[in-house]
Amino acid sequence: MSEDALVGLCTVTLYLPGVTSLKGKRRIIKSIIAKMRNTYNVSCAEVAKLDKWQSSVIAFACVSNSNRHIDDTIQTILRWMESTFPDAMITEYDIEIL
Repeated sequence: MSEDALVGLCTVTLYLPGVTSLKGKRRIIKSIIAKMRNTYNVSCAEVAKLDKWQSSVIAFACVSNSNRHIDDTIQTILRWMESTFPDAMITEYDIEIL
């Protein structure tokens, strides 16, 4: 067992096909971020495509001493996003463990 702290970072690109304004996008993104923080206790934020109506990039991070725990947490969150927010389609994601 390692005593080193590991950080898992996942960057998720979302497509929001039904959104017709920045206000509509903000409502969806704020809901995703708030529920993700409360449910999984991860740090998260919208990090790119801030001015695009139908796309967004959200990043979230978790800390652990285990690669497996980080990977399991990230995969669980990705599945949760897909099932809980069907109007925010994941088009791409990137996982880094630092």
